[in-house]
Amino acid sequence: MLLAVLIGLPAVAGAVLLLAHPARGATAAGVATAAATLALAVAAAATRPASEVSLLAGIRAGFAVDGLSAVLVVLVAAVLLAALVVAAAEPGLRTGRFHGLMLVFAAAMLVTVTATTLPALLMAWEVMGATSWALIGYRLDDRVAARAGTVAFLTTRAADLGLYVAAGAMLAGGAGAMALTDLAGLDGVWGDVAVAGVVVAALGKSAQLPFSFWLSGAMHGPSPTSALLHSATMVAAGGYLLLRTAPSLEAAGWAAPLVAWIGVATALLLGLVAAVQDDLKQLLAASTCSQIGFIVLAAGTAATQAGALQTVAHAAAKSLLFLVAGLWLATLGSRSLTGGLRGAARRHPVVGAAFTVGALALAGLPPFGLWVGKDAVLAAALGSSPALYLVGLVAGWTAAFYSGRALWFAWQPADRPATGAAPVRIPLPAVTTTVVLALAAAGAGILALGPVRPDPAPQVWELVLSGVLAGAGVLLVWRFAERVPTPGLLDRWLGLEAFALRYVVGPVVTLGAALAVVDDRVLARVPAAAASATSRLAAVVAGHGERGVDRAVAGLADGARALGRAARRPQTGQIHQYYAQASVGFALLAALAVLVIVVR
Repeated sequence: MLLAVLIGLPAVAGAVLLLAHPARGATAAGVATAAATLALAVAAAATRPASEVSLLAGIRAGFAVDGLSAVLVVLVAAVLLAALVVAAAEPGLRTGRFHGLMLVFAAAMLVTVTATTLPALLMAWEVMGATSWALIGYRLDDRVAARAGTVAFLTTRAADLGLYVAAGAMLAGGAGAMALTDLAGLDGVWGDVAVAGVVVAALGKSAQLPFSFWLSGAMHGPSPTSALLHSATMVAAGGYLLLRTAPSLEAAGWAAPLVAWIGVATALLLGLVAAVQDDLKQLLAASTCSQIGFIVLAAGTAATQAGALQTVAHAAAKSLLFLVAGLWLATLGSRSLTGGLRGAARRHPVVGAAFTVGALALAGLPPFGLWVGKDAVLAAALGSSPALYLVGLVAGWTAAFYSGRALWFAWQPADRPATGAAPVRIPLPAVTTTVVLALAAAGAGILALGPVRPDPAPQVWELVLSGVLAGAGVLLVWRFAERVPTPGLLDRWLGLEAFALRYVVGPVVTLGAALAVVDDRVLARVPAAAASATSRLAAVVAGHGERGVDRAVAGLADGARALGRAARRPQTGQIHQYYAQASVGFALLAALAVLVIVVR
């Protein structure tokens, strides 16, 4: 019952807000629903409910809150509440449509993290994709945002097909119940196909290489949307799915190393992309890909606890940074670090202090959460492969550069003197929310060092090494932050979108155009030619066939009449003629009988 209410409350409230689209009260209704959802999430995390409902013959939709999903249900609800509170500071987001979409998305995410069977996961996965498309393109007059939403939807949707492939492979492999735990038990080729489908779907949803570029365009959506979808929930869903199915990755043999290397490669390359961005939201988006890469690395090395810690710590820090970026955009009208955001922290000191805590946490400085979470993942990587650990350590170091660069510009004096106009005030609830998130970002690391130690726990030397590297990185970038790199491949997100457009979209469109030509000029002519031949045959039949048929029928009738006349001639009515005819007939029969006897 508790699970049904936890999922149903935001789903029903969101649907009502979407359909009713109230002009007033949408913000209050959305925030109240989010607060109630958070309370239910905490209760579910404490009581760990589980339930199943019949879906199809022999297939059930299962839901459960266990050790891993308990963390995620609270995380989703908490970030939802924070995002909706801060969204109230933007007049354009005080609508039923926005709050309804956010609540429906949160409900789908809650299903995703509690689903124990693939059918339930698939349905929630689809709803997440649809609502994310609508939220990215929320501003209907913004064509760039609309295109970005379409790119994000098509990219993730293409990867999502992997889940359907996995579902088919599970059925073919004998896992009729389609429970996620059955993945590890599939043998042979069907097991490999199912695992491959899950991996592709997870990498696409989490914006890992080579799918990372869709997250860049998604930054055209509202910042509260980015805080919920693109820091703590949707992009984390892929990493969560890989953590959930980590035993199947190990069972497949090839999957675990592949996932680990993709994760660490994304962490390194997208960290470098983040380090050269001038747009604050683009910096945060690239850093999200990079930090989620550590979660994927944890899944590839079977470090589930470390991956969960990284997920929570990253969500706390990144949702804070996205929300602050949105507040600065609403009050200062800029997302450029070298432009309008120079000195933004000085204009709003409390929010600037919260931003500083989030940036230092993102940099991996002790004692913040990402410092311990990242090192716990790297400890598992070291046990798997020293090369993985080394690349991961360098990837973690890049976080110090992009975080320190953002901090440097945020605290620098503005280029131009103040005009005397007072800065736009940020509403107190929004400021309070950023402070709470800053405390969460700071406390995650302390919690991990205390009662919630990950397994495997990083050694002291590992913690010291990463902390020193992070501190040195921040100091180094503080010295050279003004030297903005010349835009190049890193600034364009490794050219991933251009590559996809040229080598994936282009050939598909060309093939589609060629098939359309074949359809119009070849295939379409077959029924047209058949129709023409039929018409011509009908004309021939009408012109010649009917006369022949008429003559045949007339000839048949004439023949019948002639036979009738011939048959009437013996019928004279005279008995002696009938006797004569009978005698002749009997004589012929007798002759035939004698002939048969002689032949024998």
